[in-house]
Amino acid sequence: MNRSNVHLLDLPNEILLTILRKLNNIDVLYSLLDINNGRLDIIAQEKTFTNILNFVHIDEISLIDRFCMYILPRINHNIKYFILEPNFMERILLAAVYPNLTELKLLNFEQQIASKYFTDESSLRSVFQQQITSLILVTNDKSARVGSSKEYTRNVYAYILNFFKKLTHLNIIGPYVMLCPGLSLRDLPSTTFYSSILTHLCIIVENFDDCLYLLDGRLKQLTTFNVNVYSIDTSSTIVHNTDMLPNLKCFSLKSYFRNQQYEKIPSLLRRMPYLEHLTLYLSIKGRNRIIDGTCVQDDILVHVPQLHSFTFYISTYIDIGDLSHNLSHEHIQQTLINIGQQNATSIINNLGTCVVECSIFSLPFSFDYLLYLGNIFPNIVFNYVTYLLVQHRDGFKHEFFVRIARSFPLLKYLRIYNIKPQVSTDPTLSSDHSQSYSMIEYPHLMSLDVAYSNQCYLEQFLNETKACVPCLTELAVSHYDLKIVTNNFTREETRRNCAKVKQLVPIQLLDNSQDFYHYFPSL
Repeated sequence: MNRSNVHLLDLPNEILLTILRKLNNIDVLYSLLDINNGRLDIIAQEKTFTNILNFVHIDEISLIDRFCMYILPRINHNIKYFILEPNFMERILLAAVYPNLTELKLLNFEQQIASKYFTDESSLRSVFQQQITSLILVTNDKSARVGSSKEYTRNVYAYILNFFKKLTHLNIIGPYVMLCPGLSLRDLPSTTFYSSILTHLCIIVENFDDCLYLLDGRLKQLTTFNVNVYSIDTSSTIVHNTDMLPNLKCFSLKSYFRNQQYEKIPSLLRRMPYLEHLTLYLSIKGRNRIIDGTCVQDDILVHVPQLHSFTFYISTYIDIGDLSHNLSHEHIQQTLINIGQQNATSIINNLGTCVVECSIFSLPFSFDYLLYLGNIFPNIVFNYVTYLLVQHRDGFKHEFFVRIARSFPLLKYLRIYNIKPQVSTDPTLSSDHSQSYSMIEYPHLMSLDVAYSNQCYLEQFLNETKACVPCLTELAVSHYDLKIVTNNFTREETRRNCAKVKQLVPIQLLDNSQDFYHYFPSL
């Protein structure tokens, strides 16, 4: 058979489907549906291409027009899940009747969206109240950061749970945890954020008390609870319900900030005897003993005998003088092996002359946050980490950043805490010998914080002969360091990596000189 004469339509349906499944659903529907070809019409309407429709990052009015007028009314019975942004949400949801639609993911969610659409007067009320059982909100609500968490809880979180009558799954997340307003239930009635049918909840809360409030009986059917806690340390005299939680099968608790209330965690886990899946991310301080495998067994695993999977990252910030024995990776590793955690490892990071951070974690590393990473870390790939903070008592070498780029392929947010100057492999080299360094690529890095670092690390990332940062849009840095590294905003080697920066932190960095604005044209 002459291959040059083979066309797409000559292929059997099975091969056509295999090819088309590799394409975006929206592209398949837009290109193949309603083009006067009955065979392609049937293929395009397969459930593979019509069950889940993602309209995020689509701003072509002509494409939206065609979908709303011709495509959505034809495939409406197949659609089960929409992923949308607010700008076209109303038009798309009103383009047809979707009898099987039960799931909705809404990006760039803000309080005003709830005020406009989650009301009895909304044209979308019937869909929201009678059909949606699973709701994911990716919040980017900057206004919430200056308001009261309690008011946001009452006006947004609690209101949503009350408005969506059929909701069984609720997931509220942010681009990263610091940007997501936390739920705060203190001093609010026990009927606030109440549901008799919610089974899955993922949310960020202000403090550990709020976590306990959510488990006080107001969500009796909860089987999966994923909670991110801003603060565990907040002291409280409140007496919480301590009843057992027999329905809870999956529990995830993450708290990225160091706390001294580790004992609260075992106390909570005692209430979950039927737990099957447990995820913990904890950063602990104020102890005279590191948390190793032995502690994990005695404090955590003993309370959850039916556990099938345990994903964890637990770090201990400790003064070396408080330790009763010397720290060693080998000893810690053995304690993990002793409790059946062969697929786990540890990192010991010297943060200062007498302070260390000892971390133990399961593999593969499943979290998007990693804090206080130092010069020495395992030769593994952290496939999910998007936010990284690095700190060490000694200066970082150029090779350290080579490893960071290789080990953290999806890195978006990087903070560097290190006032020690960068260490060169060859002591005869200075920062001016850029050609002696390999150029490092950070294809996804959006935010760089070097405000508490030696200026050489700013040089490391702004000098285009050392680093390529095509997505860098936010830079936290001292004004003095920025002027030095860019030679008063005239240096060519650092111009390209500043070109897309849209935000300088702090805002006082803004300079009125003409050179400055030419250097940062995107501000």
